[in-house]
Amino acid sequence: MTQLNETTLKELVDRIFGDLGGAFSVPLVRIGDDLGLYKTLKAIGPATAEEVAVAAGCTPRYVREWLAAQAASGYVHYENGRFSLTPEQAYVFAEPDSPVNLIGAFDTAAAMVGNQAKVQSAFKTGEGVAWGDQAGCMFCAVARLFRPGYVNALVQEWLPALHGVNAKLKSGATVADVGCGHGVSTVLMAQAFPNSRFTGYDFHLGSIAAAKAHAEAHGVANVQFEVGRAQDFDGSDFDLITCFDCLHDMGDPEAAASHIRKALKEGGTLMVVEPLAGDTLEENINPVGRLYYSASTMICVPTSLAQETGLALGAQAGEKRLTEVIRSGGFTHVRRAAQTPLNMVLEATW
Repeated sequence: MTQLNETTLKELVDRIFGDLGGAFSVPLVRIGDDLGLYKTLKAIGPATAEEVAVAAGCTPRYVREWLAAQAASGYVHYENGRFSLTPEQAYVFAEPDSPVNLIGAFDTAAAMVGNQAKVQSAFKTGEGVAWGDQAGCMFCAVARLFRPGYVNALVQEWLPALHGVNAKLKSGATVADVGCGHGVSTVLMAQAFPNSRFTGYDFHLGSIAAAKAHAEAHGVANVQFEVGRAQDFDGSDFDLITCFDCLHDMGDPEAAASHIRKALKEGGTLMVVEPLAGDTLEENINPVGRLYYSASTMICVPTSLAQETGLALGAQAGEKRLTEVIRSGGFTHVRRAAQTPLNMVLEATW
């Protein structure tokens, strides 16, 4: 029998217990969000479990057990029989516009579990799992996952980091948001730059319907949404084309880059927002890489393989590979304009 290093084994088991605690917390966090338990606790805490239950309109026995689990996870503060949210806990669980609101990540994790059977089968066949065939509302979860980053950085940091783009947007530009999903990024830009016109394109009909509803709910008039693929969407003479967290999901991102280049007017700009990654596996063996490789296995690679060409770049393609893809479309200048702990922003011109 192989001799075991007891210290190494204990470290591994301890880490797995931590991981399992997080995995077991996925449905509890989603329940807390759906039932307004975090918001209630923020509003009335410190409070007893019974007080939280009454305020949230829930049954005390369930809420008491839920709060105990949250306290054990460190997601809720407990002291002297009362529960509350620290400012930091509220920032993560109870403030939707916080840059570190992570509820969408728990939603995405749940959708990934629901998608297991389809992806597991694809491991054997080599086929993909189409975006529209993903389990649950994967599109809703992903939109919610990326929203905090867009709300806190897109208009404030990313667009100003592009050469001359902000001035064009302020005076009046035409913009295409390719792979817009539920239109979170499109609507944010349209709200910030009322003199510009925005068109969001996505190949998923359900996402376009959600994007239209999103724009209508916010009363944004300078935006429209159309069904269209990245490699052949309608429209031309755009000043700016954006791709938010979607280039690596495309079946043929090289064809998309080529079509985008042709759809831009002379002097136009392509902005590509992608998951932050190094160019090698060694650089990505870290907590962020762990999340992205896992999501890529369950979502990104299957989505790309279900499309024409199926290049399957993956969510950790890295700047070097992404630059090669963008340059293949006719762009001669590609640079990293900005980054966050989770994303890199690439600017491409010619």
